[in-house]
This record gives sequence, C-alpha cells and structure tokens, in this order.
Amino acid sequence: MLRGFLTLFLSILPANAFAVVGGAAADKEGIGKSVVTIVGSRGNFCSGALIATDVVLTAAHCVPQGATYKIVIPGETPPRLVDVKRVASHPQFNAQGIEAHRASADVALLQTVEPLARSRAVAPTATPLTPIAAGNRYSISGIGVTVRGDGRSGGTVRSAALVSTSKPGNLQIRLVDPATDNKSAGLGACTGDSGGPVFEDQNGRAVIVGVVSWSTAPNNAAGCGGLTGTTPLALYRGWVVETLKTWSARP
Repeated sequence: MLRGFLTLFLSILPANAFAVVGGAAADKEGIGKSVVTIVGSRGNFCSGALIATDVVLTAAHCVPQGATYKIVIPGETPPRLVDVKRVASHPQFNAQGIEAHRASADVALLQTVEPLARSRAVAPTATPLTPIAAGNRYSISGIGVTVRGDGRSGGTVRSAALVSTSKPGNLQIRLVDPATDNKSAGLGACTGDSGGPVFEDQNGRAVIVGVVSWSTAPNNAAGCGGLTGTTPLALYRGWVVETLKTWSARP
C-alpha cells in the first residue's frame, strides 16, 4: 500500500518550478508553510492546511468515502507519507452542489497518526470579516498544477492574492485575479488546489477563513484561471471545533 502511494505521489511531482494558480511564485516561507498534500488511494490529490500539529483542514469533496488517505509534506526529499487516523466530513456536504458550483458545507478534517513537523506553521482558523463585499482581499495557497491536465506540473506550494467578486456572500466567496477580472487567464486555483486554505489579514495576522472548492477558466468556462470558488468557515467553524473536541477525547 505504501509503495502504491509513493508511486502515485512521485508521478505528480513538478516537472518545472514555473507557476501554479496562474503564475504565482513558490511560497516556502509565507502563508504556504502550513500547506500539505493529501493523496488518496483512488488517484486523487488535494491541498490542505495544518490547523494543529496532527490535524489538516481541507475540502469535503477531497476525501470521499471508500478511499484511504495519506499526508505528504511538500518539499521533503524523499517524500514522507504520513498515515491518517481519522477523517470527518461535514454532515451537510453535498457533492452534487459543489460540482455545480453551488454553496455547500465543503469542509473536512483529517487527523494524522503522528504529529507533523513542528517547524511548519500551524495556521489559526477564523470566520471572515464582515461585511464580505466586492473587492475584499484574500490569499489562497495550494499544491495544484500549473498547467491544467499536467499532473507533473503540480506539487509545489504556491500562493496568490485575489479579491472577492461582485457576488460575495456568507455561503460562498467567489475570488478573482483583479488584474484580469475573469476576462482572461489570471491567478486562480487549479487541479490539486482544492481544499487549500483561503487566508484573510485580520489585525495584521493571516488567518484561514475558508477552503478552495472549485475553479473556472475565464468567462466561467471549464478550467482554471478565471473564478476561484471558496467555502468560508463562517457557518462551519463550530463543527470544526466540536469535531476536534471529540477527537481529543479519543485515544
């Protein structure tokens, strides 16, 4: 099983170090330090963020039932795969809703069997500042591909600064590159960035206020580099806290 996971992950390591989320630079020391890779036994890979030394926050659509998952720490050579002890998805998550780019409780947690590297930043979670209005600034991080359809262009943590569109809301925040405004290819999430953290600056501190759920190409076509749909933690942070309390009471 371990050999299969390792072979899978090696197949998606980056062939270059050019860009992800449309052209963002690698982020080894900033907000991207909290990002990890989630690899599934069915061939999927997603991003996640450390919110405790043994807990990863991600999107529920990244961890469907019936698969086994491992956590990979980006940047380590050779790649180290950490076993996952528990997985919990929000009970109100609707996969069909996310596929249609509708709002859903696209939030999940994974607990590892051992603490991950304490040298990595463990990012705090918070609810977005209100009101959530057009032009509000956010940042996303992930290990997604730089070229859609090319798995080998993924695997490097990168971050991008985006702004909310004219249709923000408490159930879903749609982000866009202000330089291209969804009219031409720009910064945005792509395959593998799903589940990655959405950051907001609150009182000079970068906190996680959501996760990446979907993306489009410019003008809402299928692909990447247009819109980035994110699920805010505004309604789901209570579930996160209660789940962590339940896990802490178990061996």
